[in-house]
Amino acid sequence: MLKKEKKASPPSDSTTITTLLGKDTVIEGTLTFTETIRVDGQIRGKLMSKEGTAIIGETAVLAADVQVGVAIIRGKIDGRVDAAHRIEIYAPAQVNGDIAARTVAIDSGVQFNGNCKMDEDPPPNVRPAKNVVKASAVADEPAQKI
Repeated sequence: MLKKEKKASPPSDSTTITTLLGKDTVIEGTLTFTETIRVDGQIRGKLMSKEGTAIIGETAVLAADVQVGVAIIRGKIDGRVDAAHRIEIYAPAQVNGDIAARTVAIDSGVQFNGNCKMDEDPPPNVRPAKNVVKASAVADEPAQKI
């Protein structure tokens, strides 16, 4: 007799949605959360969490600044997105605003209009390399030679 193997339950990380805002939801102001939120409605203002994950669904429309641990975007955002860890943007997303995270992934088919900043703190025992050549910001000046 064969026994069915139990499937391992998924880890209790950012894959478990703890808050869901449906497509008919409209929020004005600052929305704060702690774990994982999925937004399919509208937010005008701010969406904030120190370490939480925000999933912006395809029907979501945000005129908001987003400050989270992880941002997964498939909807429309007009505003700045700052993530402590990573930002993932998938088609058919539209992002109009600057984004900043340690890791950024942008799928083909995404409309992104803004600046992207990826900043990772260097390890404390790593020093910058010597003899680094800096490009000139002025077009008329020749580049430095090594």
